[in-house]
Amino acid sequence: MSKPAISVSGLEKSFGNHQVLKNVSFEVASGKTFALLGRNGAGKTTMIRIMLGLLKADAGIVRVAGHDPAVSSVELRREVGYLAEDQTMYGWMTPAELCRFLKPFYPNWNDQLASKLLDGFELPHHSRIENLSKGQSVKLGLAIALAHQPTVTILDDPALGLDPIARKQFSRDLVDHLQSAGRTVLYSSHLLSEVEAVADTVAILDQGCIVRHSSTDSLRQQVKQISLDIDAASELSKPDSLLDVRQYGHRIIAIIDNAPQCIEQLNAAGIAFDVRDLNLDEIFEAFVIGRSSDWPSSDRAVVHSVV
Repeated sequence: MSKPAISVSGLEKSFGNHQVLKNVSFEVASGKTFALLGRNGAGKTTMIRIMLGLLKADAGIVRVAGHDPAVSSVELRREVGYLAEDQTMYGWMTPAELCRFLKPFYPNWNDQLASKLLDGFELPHHSRIENLSKGQSVKLGLAIALAHQPTVTILDDPALGLDPIARKQFSRDLVDHLQSAGRTVLYSSHLLSEVEAVADTVAILDQGCIVRHSSTDSLRQQVKQISLDIDAASELSKPDSLLDVRQYGHRIIAIIDNAPQCIEQLNAAGIAFDVRDLNLDEIFEAFVIGRSSDWPSSDRAVVHSVV
């Protein structure tokens, strides 16, 4: 079995008395796209800065493209493509000049690939960067992140601030230029629509902890919305895997992890219910802001138990 392209184990980081990362662990297999989802302030950028050797971890082990960022950050950044939402570029340069400026820093820089990427993203080679639109600037950042043929590409909320059409175009470019080439990608975002179409694996980071880590397909299969009559729900013990519950009239609308097992037990108990598939946005919302404390109770003894 090949080594993972990215490996994080027991990662912890605090700023003063505020613990930003708490025992974070995950792996990204080579050639896969890994989506790191979390609200602003969840710790995503802090973790990425540690992975790039820009911050020192308090505890834990990190390996990116075989490198320990705390020991060989310069060598690591030569092999890793990085694009951040707030990436700063020299506005007085042109894209062609920026490529020539960056080339000496990367032994594997490919002039032909750089030119091909500029053309593929429909970027003017000789217009000043300060005159580019926001969408063009993001595409230029992606082009220079890929021109040195990195084995791992890290994208930190790159589409933030783009209009919906530009975000969709960026996702298409991501598929065309990264996934088609079999590159390993870590895509950090809180814009779920961007990652849903491209991610092989998803991790949800909330308050510094990984609260769910799964393949995208498995996550959709396991997390469902289940609705049932409130009287029937009141006879059930609250599901251990309940993420969110709301009451609408005489119905309970619940979002449940491990939903197939719950569905099987509801069927066995002869309880009528409806099931709805969820998109990644709804699943993410349930994990980070869902409320599971409002499950209805009854003075009657518990008749059934749902896991």
